[in-house]
Amino acid sequence: MVSQTQKQWTLQGKNGFDSLIYNENAPIPKIGENEVLVKFHGASLNYRDLTIPIEGGYPIPTNDGVVPGSDGAGEIVEVGSKVTKFKKGDRVYTLFNQGHLSGALTPSAGMTGLGGQLDGTLRQYGAFLELGVVKIPQNLDFLEAGTLSCAALTAWNALYGIEGRSLKPGDYVLTQGTGGVSMFALQLAKAAGAKVIATTSSAVKAEKLKKLGADHIINYREEPNWGDVAKSLTGDQEGVAHVVEVGGPTTVAQSLKAVRMDGVISIIGYIGGQSNDQPTFQDILMHNCVVRGIMVGSRDQLEALNRAIEANDIHPVVDDKVFILSELKEAYKYMWDQKHFGKLRIKIEH
Repeated sequence: MVSQTQKQWTLQGKNGFDSLIYNENAPIPKIGENEVLVKFHGASLNYRDLTIPIEGGYPIPTNDGVVPGSDGAGEIVEVGSKVTKFKKGDRVYTLFNQGHLSGALTPSAGMTGLGGQLDGTLRQYGAFLELGVVKIPQNLDFLEAGTLSCAALTAWNALYGIEGRSLKPGDYVLTQGTGGVSMFALQLAKAAGAKVIATTSSAVKAEKLKKLGADHIINYREEPNWGDVAKSLTGDQEGVAHVVEVGGPTTVAQSLKAVRMDGVISIIGYIGGQSNDQPTFQDILMHNCVVRGIMVGSRDQLEALNRAIEANDIHPVVDDKVFILSELKEAYKYMWDQKHFGKLRIKIEH
């Protein structure tokens, strides 16, 4: 029998990490006829989570009092009377934008993000529409599956989101840094028979990237013109087919130098901060490439990602450190200080 109260975090105001409020006696949500109740066992953090509590830190409106976190995995403990896809005991994880089921993202679906507009995963129990969760790949445990909702789906969308320009064997992919999206992009690209050029600023992280299969590694502190270097490393020196662009305004100029004609730059993040010195539309024209912004992906894409994870036995790259739910503020600080490598996991105990 499910208890009546749970432990959960909420975000109150825009006072940085002090906006995180812990409640050990929050009510467990009641489910509707089309909903399931998920008992969470694992979650993970994304850079987005760190910016939402900061005034002006996140570009999309969020709701005050929301439960943070988009990524979470657990087991279904209750099902509504009209639920047909799941049963009690099924292992599931969350869809980032609850309203983005297939096709292109719409404005309304873009306002259904967990942990921003809708209550998220950093709690012990959550109620979701049955189409707001998917089954966990059979080869992953709860803590691993709790890393997929945002970063893994974003990486999949970056590589496979445009029909006719999907990643192909032998293509070159450029990744930036060692955060969650970049690590998943590296793994998915290698599984598809592509070659990966990765950037980093750390010799230690460079060694880890090599072990994960990166074909070439560029230290961007030592090579400020790393875009030209990346282009020179491609087999025909024509450039990379895909750039998984997480730096944003401060790095996109170098990404344009790296991409091949008719290649794709998927702009995902802005972890490099803001800059007034950015490329123009003329630069895009001269490079004859596609520059697209993406906000995670759809449920259909998440199901496709699941199939790829199972077929290739892909396991997420995770940081050695695991925090528990009550240590969430410490986890935010740990990630903010860039002490992590890969995904930072939160174990949710009961």
